[in-house]
Amino acid sequence: MRSWSAPKVPKLPGSGLPLRLYDTATREVRETEPSGKARMYVCGITPYDATHLGHANTYLAFDLVNRAWRDAGHDVHYTQNTTDVDDPLLERAQAIGVDWRELADREIELFRTDMEALRILPPRDYVAVTEVIDDIAEVIVRLMERGATYRIGDDVYFSVAAAPKFGAISGYDEETMRRLFAERGGDPGRAGKRNPLDWLLWRGERPGEPSWESPFGRGRPGWHVECTAIALRHLGPGFDVSGGGSDLIFPHHEMGACEGHVATGEWPFARAYVHAGMVAYEGEKMSKSRGNLVFVSELRREADPMAIRLALLARHYRSDWEWTPDRLTEAEARLARWRAAVARPAGPDGAALLARVRERIADDLDAPGALALIDAWAAADGDDASAPGLVRDMVDALLGVAL
Repeated sequence: MRSWSAPKVPKLPGSGLPLRLYDTATREVRETEPSGKARMYVCGITPYDATHLGHANTYLAFDLVNRAWRDAGHDVHYTQNTTDVDDPLLERAQAIGVDWRELADREIELFRTDMEALRILPPRDYVAVTEVIDDIAEVIVRLMERGATYRIGDDVYFSVAAAPKFGAISGYDEETMRRLFAERGGDPGRAGKRNPLDWLLWRGERPGEPSWESPFGRGRPGWHVECTAIALRHLGPGFDVSGGGSDLIFPHHEMGACEGHVATGEWPFARAYVHAGMVAYEGEKMSKSRGNLVFVSELRREADPMAIRLALLARHYRSDWEWTPDRLTEAEARLARWRAAVARPAGPDGAALLARVRERIADDLDAPGALALIDAWAAADGDDASAPGLVRDMVDALLGVAL
């Protein structure tokens, strides 16, 4: 599937520092150590509605990872999916009276437009689930061969009993797992399951639903195995970072990691699991069900996309925070100050600022700390004639903000 256009990223003098990130699985900030290509998989959208600020916050976080790795000299292999067949998409299409494929195509194109406007570096592989049904079926066959599955009617389930590492990503207790599984698309109460936390790998064909041929009958894949199959196809096991919002810790990343482990025999499936915080609005996490979404496409009609990007960068990527209109006002003022500062004939030492900003970004993507350093530089006087140009390139390359 077509990705979106990539912005040109300036090359900075010297080299960035090794990137340290908080790994959910080990509960600590530790250094990423890519060998050869830096490999990253980030879970994509289910395209049943427009890109909201929660999405943008997540993809901006991993855009910073991408930029930091590139600045450190790594060749980055970034893969992202889009879940272009799933219950929420089918339900939304039926509710508004359009074909599900038409709805998916429309929202994917809007997502591309939003990502391009925000200057998010595109993935090398942008993969629709409907493009890789055979790859997904192949992974399920491998799980079957290892005795990790069972059937309920035409549906195929993964057995938790076959996953020795189950719980290693989230660290949650069983009560929390069951609650989150029920809240996030699981079916812990289904009759016939061996364990309430067993999850669906293949959904047998239902009347009126899209379906594909497979070795286990017509149907469509379950959510978790889609990302497992795509990551294995494009990155292989043991890739450097698996990313997404913190709501994916369980069940999505937990279950995908177990599938990858059982299918390949290798652990960890990803070397680090990295999660962005949730963005709230009007006191609640942004969600379609609550009707409190703030759409990027609507904000772009009234504000410079670089101000939107700066508003997101002002909060640490792992933080949960609430969007209010004054955050955009503050970001617009910051953007104006920075643009005025880099338009000066000279400024304070640019090389010293670059070194300090690299330190902040390398320390678990401390973008707020980097912004504070640039604010101080913009407010000071200096006689370094090369500084304005260097700072302009630095802000572009490391933070993705075009001044």
